[in-house]
Amino acid sequence: MNRVFHKLLAAGIAGAALLSSASFAADKLPVVASFSILGDLVRVVGGERVSVTTLVGPDEDAHVFEPRPADARAIVQSRLLVINGLGFEPWAQKLAKSAGYKGETVVTSRGVKARMMVEENGHDETDPHAWQNPGNVVLYVRNISAALSKADPSGSAVYQANTDAYVKELQTLDAWAKEQFAAIPPARRKVITSHDAFGYFAAQYQVQFLAPQGVSTDAEPGAKEVAQLIRQIQREKIRAVFVENMSNPRLLAQLSKDAGVSAGPALYVDALSAAGGPADSYLKLMRHNVTQLVLGMRQN
Repeated sequence: MNRVFHKLLAAGIAGAALLSSASFAADKLPVVASFSILGDLVRVVGGERVSVTTLVGPDEDAHVFEPRPADARAIVQSRLLVINGLGFEPWAQKLAKSAGYKGETVVTSRGVKARMMVEENGHDETDPHAWQNPGNVVLYVRNISAALSKADPSGSAVYQANTDAYVKELQTLDAWAKEQFAAIPPARRKVITSHDAFGYFAAQYQVQFLAPQGVSTDAEPGAKEVAQLIRQIQREKIRAVFVENMSNPRLLAQLSKDAGVSAGPALYVDALSAAGGPADSYLKLMRHNVTQLVLGMRQN
């Protein structure tokens, strides 16, 4: 965090300090979620008992997010900070510490078996995109439920009931996705996306994803890697090419042009769509992605 940010942060905290203690005693439990997908999960589990503020909103990229003074105020005023962990949003805990946050923090990925990736520098890196497997999201919502129950014991029965109902929806989603991919021969389950965020999804549904970028979106791939990917697209006749909603589409557009293929509709990976869009909840996000991926792979 640079000096300018520290000044803005100080201003944000000062603004928060002017609020009376009554503002903290609202009817609903104030919760901050690091990004839009977690915000959706907290709303599902918490229902009417929680008030959720999301730091990285729909169609925004958490990998390159820069906190604002309003984010510091939101954290200071919250009773619970909800983050993904696995190295996805290292700025979140730094922001909480700098803001002097005294509440609880829940790492929703606790208990997930993390996948490792080999980056271009040859080093192993943890893949943080664990929500791409609905089975992991079962752990996410149970961790959220436990944290909400600790912060608001009188609501624990509500949180547990909401979690149980949602787990059933996640299991239904997973079974449906497996059925969709079962109709595609394994040799045709190959997809090009803009960055390598589908490792958990790929393992769950036996789909091969190829991407010009690594696990993060804050670095451009080299010309050599792009050229290799183009040759593979042409050699294996891959037609399923997709850009992500929070990524810069120029790289994939150029890749598609050079490889002679057309990019399909946007996939939603690290962020939900805006309200009313095709992926404004986690369940809708997954169903949208599965549907588009299957349509694309049928062209391979």
